[in-house]
Formats: sequence, C-alpha cells, structure tokens
Amino acid sequence: MPWLQKLAALSAAIAIAAGALGAHRFAGKEAEWLRTGGLYQLLHAVVVLALARQVAPAALWVLLGGATLFAATLYAMAFGAPRSLGAITPIGGALMIVGWLWLAWRLR
Repeated sequence: MPWLQKLAALSAAIAIAAGALGAHRFAGKEAEWLRTGGLYQLLHAVVVLALARQVAPAALWVLLGGATLFAATLYAMAFGAPRSLGAITPIGGALMIVGWLWLAWRLR
C-alpha cells in the first residue's frame, strides 16, 4: 500500500502544477485542458489517499490509473501533442467510472 500512497501524493503534486500552468501560462483550449485534467487528477489522488487503508487496493489502482490516463492525455494535448490523442482520454474516464463503481461495491 505504501507505493499506492506515494503515487497518489505524486499525482496530487502533478495536478497542482497542471492547474497552475492552466491558470497562469496557457490560454484558450489548452488552459481548459490543464485545469480539467488537474481537477480530475487531484480529486482522485485525494480519494485514493483517504481510502488507502479501507478498501481493496485494486479499486484504488483503477481509480488512480484512470485519472492519470485521463489527465495525461489532456496535458499532452495542451503541450502540443496531436489532438487525436484525445481519443484515448475517454478510456481514462471509463476507468474512473469503473473505479468508483468498484469502491461503491467494496465500501462498507
């Protein structure tokens, strides 16, 4: 479980940096992508940290992995990656949904 917590904390730090870049360095669609990715990534990192000792870690790995994939594709596009990369973003969103449903099933 310590690796999961460390990765969640790192994920939160990256999310804050992305949000700051979106607010202060970028404009337009790129800023929106950074803010959206940062918000989703930070929210999921905090949830994983809060629940790390209460539920099956597999559900939390799915949550954190989905949030990371979702945010990373948005960040990459904001930094100039091809917009076709956005086709991968919904996979991260689907993983987040699966993670939340898994948590709903596992929490007592």
